[in-house]
Amino acid sequence: MNTLAPTYWLVFVIALWPTAAIAAQSHHTGHHKFDNAEAWAKKFDDPKRDAWQKPHDVIQALKLKPDAVVADIGAGTGYFAVRFAHMLPKGRVYGIDTESDMVKYLDARAKRENLANLSAVAAEPGNPRLPEKADLIILVDVYHHIGKREQYFRQLQQSLKPDGRIAVIDFHMHSPEGPPPRARIAPDRVKKEMANAGYVLTQEHAFLPNQYFLIFQAVTSAR
Repeated sequence: MNTLAPTYWLVFVIALWPTAAIAAQSHHTGHHKFDNAEAWAKKFDDPKRDAWQKPHDVIQALKLKPDAVVADIGAGTGYFAVRFAHMLPKGRVYGIDTESDMVKYLDARAKRENLANLSAVAAEPGNPRLPEKADLIILVDVYHHIGKREQYFRQLQQSLKPDGRIAVIDFHMHSPEGPPPRARIAPDRVKKEMANAGYVLTQEHAFLPNQYFLIFQAVTSAR
């Protein structure tokens, strides 16, 4: 389910990855084409994921305003984007992806579930194409896919409201779920790269069993 200039898992890696559902948040930039979103959704939105992803707990921990604007980078089939839309009926949610089939799927899903506050956005490599500035930009299991991260997140500041935040959720190095350990990024490295991109860590949650959950603000906003 994010970015937009990085490398993706090749299909054989995903085939070896028993929890391919995670990739739902990562299909906005990559080499491999996930053309059959309907088929991928069976894995991406598997209810078994809820036990360790804890999506409602994540959204509640963010303490968003009722009318918040949220951008889910790497939204895929909408695992998080749909939940944000349901929990923020007065807000606005953008599910962002560069995979055209994922964008079409999420657009149809939003209409099917009568979520007028959810829009699927077709992004371009290096450009999320957000229609408006966001209160929150979230990347779930996406950060480790991004190339030239410091440059990317420095530019992403332009898509945030003055007090906007960026939430990064990704896999611990020791997690039994997720991609191969060699493809993961330790949270300390994320903090360092985000600091270099002009952000300060404002909050860190530890309730997810397999992932770290970091929240950042631009340095100018956090003062």
